Amino acid sequence: MRMAEAALGVLILAIALYDVFQSVVLPRPSVGKLRVAPWILRPLWVTWRWLGTRDERIDRRENWLGTFGPVGLIALLAFWSLSSILGYALILDSIPQEITPPPADFWTSLYFSAGTLLPLSYGEIVPVGAVARIVIVAESATGIALIALVISLLFSLYGSFQRREELVVTLDALAGAPPAGLQILETVAKHRMPDELRATFDAWRGWSAAVLESHLAYPILVYFRSSHDNEAWLNSFGAVMDAATLVLSTVVSEDATEGHARLMFKVGNHLVEDLAWYFRFKNAGVPIVERQEFDDARDRLIKAGFNCREADIAWSEFASLRSMYASPLNELARRLAILPAKWIGDRSYLPHAQRQPARARRAKRA
Repeated sequence: MRMAEAALGVLILAIALYDVFQSVVLPRPSVGKLRVAPWILRPLWVTWRWLGTRDERIDRRENWLGTFGPVGLIALLAFWSLSSILGYALILDSIPQEITPPPADFWTSLYFSAGTLLPLSYGEIVPVGAVARIVIVAESATGIALIALVISLLFSLYGSFQRREELVVTLDALAGAPPAGLQILETVAKHRMPDELRATFDAWRGWSAAVLESHLAYPILVYFRSSHDNEAWLNSFGAVMDAATLVLSTVVSEDATEGHARLMFKVGNHLVEDLAWYFRFKNAGVPIVERQEFDDARDRLIKAGFNCREADIAWSEFASLRSMYASPLNELARRLAILPAKWIGDRSYLPHAQRQPARARRAKRA
């Protein structure tokens, strides 16, 4: 019985510390590996989102949903700490002969373990055996390491969050709020700033690479919402992707803008693919934009002064390119309960939802 108790304690402790290593120390995604953090965050987010979306007032709903990132981080810290306390308590409870006075029951061992990890020990329980002393030293070191790792994690998370939001805020001037890819092109044409469009594609290409690294290494960043009204990092990214797609498919570019757009599209699509891989989204392979919507956008581009390709050719290329990222991007936006923007977010009311090809419907049901 004592051996089984010690073995269970070692197992719980190993799972907790391995999850800390995967979540904090190892800066890379780890899908398919033993991870406890996603099993904590995802059910907690589903409950949090359900409670938030009950409120009809958008401002209160966004305030509620915006608190989940820090709350999720606290939940992870609580899990790691409590699991460590429980694991060490089981180990200590299996060697009562090495502790003075011997623990009267498991709750005394749990108290001793908690006082050692935090540390809050008052000295009324003392390890006297070699094994007990080793366990106590290890638990004290674990508590110090947890505090240090969590502090470093906070700096990493909020540093990445701040860098992510800088471009989101500055995009307002070009894309509006909520942002739209078509608005980016219209603003650039109105003010005759082709260089600004190329600079935007280059800046967001770097942004996509940075988010690709940070949000897959620390997936909890996905739940940190943008702090300004009518802004969401996913909507802003989608707007830039749509602008790049329109340039590649519809606009006849006479300078290097198409090259900048293509580079942005490749890196941005890589980000979407990896997020879909991590969250296990399946790409339905549809553009999620109606032909009439595209024709209206093309007419607006022509009115803004752009030279555009023939409608059918442009639509075919646009649909092909947007099908590469639209479905996973929209699915993530819906899962995060982000307010819909133009062409991004909940579009289930559109006729295309009933006209998806059979392959897409099967993929969605799978």
